[in-house]
Amino acid sequence: MTVIAIDGPAAAGKGTLARRVAAELGFDYLDTGLIYRAVGMKVWNAGFEPSDPARAGEAARDLEPEDLTADDLRGDEAAQAASKVAAIPEVRDQLLEFQRRFAAQPPGGKGAVLDGRDIGTVVCPEAAIKLYVTASAETRARRRLLELQGKGVETSFDTVLAEMRERDERDSQRAVAPLKPAEDAHQLDTSDLDAAAAFDAAIAFIRAKL
Repeated sequence: MTVIAIDGPAAAGKGTLARRVAAELGFDYLDTGLIYRAVGMKVWNAGFEPSDPARAGEAARDLEPEDLTADDLRGDEAAQAASKVAAIPEVRDQLLEFQRRFAAQPPGGKGAVLDGRDIGTVVCPEAAIKLYVTASAETRARRRLLELQGKGVETSFDTVLAEMRERDERDSQRAVAPLKPAEDAHQLDTSDLDAAAAFDAAIAFIRAKL
């Protein structure tokens, strides 16, 4: 089974890229970040802090597929909650097997594309193809700001950049599965690339590996 692991920090463009790659190749796609967002928001909506290990562990154990369709998983609040629960070992343990089962047995049976922060290093270290998609913090903050403004959210570039850097530090410094490229990952910097150019570069690399 061909598995393509696509990792990288927030707003680097990996989600858009992963969906396009999966569609191009006819592979099944799993947005692993959505799993953590769902757990984080289950804790938050219950009135607790997502960083609470007991509450987050319980939410991860009780996670159902329909939880991934909630309407509140795409906002910045969900992103921050996901980063907090992802640092909790029990949450990662509960969700790791789900991701590995998807990679080993994708619904369509042809192949799987998973995007996240530790797919190539922890979830699927044996993946045949690994991409690490990145961009400068300033570029990613500008992208996120445009996204938020498009949703009617009032914020500033400085606020978004500060939150981006805070999240980057938390994700890269956490003791469990820190954000970093796998040693055998192909790094793709999208700072100066639009979505089409990033896709062209990625699919060329992937097809060469296939």
